[in-house]
Amino acid sequence: MNIEELHEYCLSIKGVTDCFPFDDVSLVMKVLGKMFALIPLDNPELQITLKCAPELAVELRERYNCVEPAFHFNKTYWNSIYPNRDMPDSEVKRWIHHSVDEVIKKLPKRIRDEYYNN
Repeated sequence: MNIEELHEYCLSIKGVTDCFPFDDVSLVMKVLGKMFALIPLDNPELQITLKCAPELAVELRERYNCVEPAFHFNKTYWNSIYPNRDMPDSEVKRWIHHSVDEVIKKLPKRIRDEYYNN
């Protein structure tokens, strides 16, 4: 996987937009206006930071060498994944969707229902 494929995959998810709210090298992916991923464009190694259920965040770190607690994020909820190490692309995509779901489940019920039912 390369950075363009990662970016395009995120954009293919319903309701996803991208922006640069912090600086010109931190690509933020949002769903319904809420951040679910950050892709640093200046990192020599491909990386994506994703939100994760707390009980799964530590499990992922123990299972994969490519998963680390996210720098500058709440480490209870956020992991950085280096996709080209030991995680298959299909698994990276699964965790991207998990991150989207983690963000959406915190939104009001009406908005969640609209997102999942339209």
